[in-house]
Amino acid sequence: MKSTKKRTGSKTGAVVALCIVLVLTIVLGVIGVTGLSIPPRGLYKVLSWLPTSNPDNWPESLSLGLDLRGGMYVEYSGKAPEGSEASFDELVEGTMSIILERLSDKGYTEANVQRIGTDGIRVEIPDVQDDTVLDLIGAAAKLEFHSPDGEVFMTGDMVKRAVYYYSEGDHQIAFQLTDEGAKIFRDMTAASIGKTIAIYLDGEKLIEPTVQVTISDGNGVINGLGSQERATTIAAKIQSGALPLELTQQKVDKVSATLGQDALSTSVTAAMIGILLIMLLMIFRYRLNGLLASWALSIYIILLFLLIALFHIQLTLPGLAGVVLGIGMAVDANVIIFERFNEEVRKGRPVKAAVRAGFKNAMSAILDANVTTLIAAIVLLIFGTGSIQGFARTLLLGVVVSMFTAILVTRFLMTRVVNLGVENVALFTKVAAEKEVEQ
Repeated sequence: MKSTKKRTGSKTGAVVALCIVLVLTIVLGVIGVTGLSIPPRGLYKVLSWLPTSNPDNWPESLSLGLDLRGGMYVEYSGKAPEGSEASFDELVEGTMSIILERLSDKGYTEANVQRIGTDGIRVEIPDVQDDTVLDLIGAAAKLEFHSPDGEVFMTGDMVKRAVYYYSEGDHQIAFQLTDEGAKIFRDMTAASIGKTIAIYLDGEKLIEPTVQVTISDGNGVINGLGSQERATTIAAKIQSGALPLELTQQKVDKVSATLGQDALSTSVTAAMIGILLIMLLMIFRYRLNGLLASWALSIYIILLFLLIALFHIQLTLPGLAGVVLGIGMAVDANVIIFERFNEEVRKGRPVKAAVRAGFKNAMSAILDANVTTLIAAIVLLIFGTGSIQGFARTLLLGVVVSMFTAILVTRFLMTRVVNLGVENVALFTKVAAEKEVEQ
């Protein structure tokens, strides 16, 4: 009697669990495609995140790279100016920060600036085809010193150097002025003790230190900057009226918006066709297990693109290739599990025992395959540049999510189906037919 009640309770729990997962899958899938507006009055919105083959309806939450969106990019090599005492890394960071601020101030808020190699900088500007934007990148910065009354009393050409240093537990900037600048700064600081002098770069306030003493020799210190990163960045910006690095343009390229949209449409369509064929093949080969694998694969796709949207990973054409490869890794793990399951069933084990043994025997092969892929993705992410890093990011995330869905989600679904009392081997594999052939 107790055994019957226990079996009935197990079936009920399995039905409830499967129904909950099914409902969540459908709800998240619908929200992923259409988005969600939450009352009252739609003040809270969940943006859609699942891709579409129509570029015009592409989810706002998924950022596209230049090869899919269209735009232009330029690559520079940098050289430290003569007499500079700042480290090269500090100059690179300062240059990148200034370029990004310039582009953002002019409305190119989605521009991307990144370091490539040891001395290179790559600037990507979506939706731009006009070369005049390059003048904005390399133009001399306008550095101004404003008095407490707001008037400009000194410009950046009077600054000889500005470097970061650490003293007495404080991150500071030491600066040195030209002879002319020293005289002007001496008079201004003498009249402004206890007041602030603001430093502006390209019209934006960079810092506003308070004058504590008269600086008579042109050598001053700005303290209380909070962190080394902030201090080094500001020092690099103050260092010169021009960019901290001397930039040499190495490469400029453009991608038309039409070409990017065509690539996006064909890539997503090809991926959808591939996923559908994989699901049909899995169902044909592994029957009920294949159906469960297709369910788990749907969950994988929903979770993967949700994380891509949450982590603001920019999708490029190689990035989409990484997504497709991740899907292949997820299916590969399921194939290993199902083959081990079939082996156990052929040995005469009950379905429930075969599920446990199948996962146990498949685990080492799954981990080996995924760990080696993770290592390769991490190496590409660290040492690669541009589109190679885009591929590495999506591949890395795809492998992690695929391990989660294969090891946890697929096992959860298989275990709950078996708890329903589905133990007919013919629903899983052609074991019976194979035995007849052997006899």
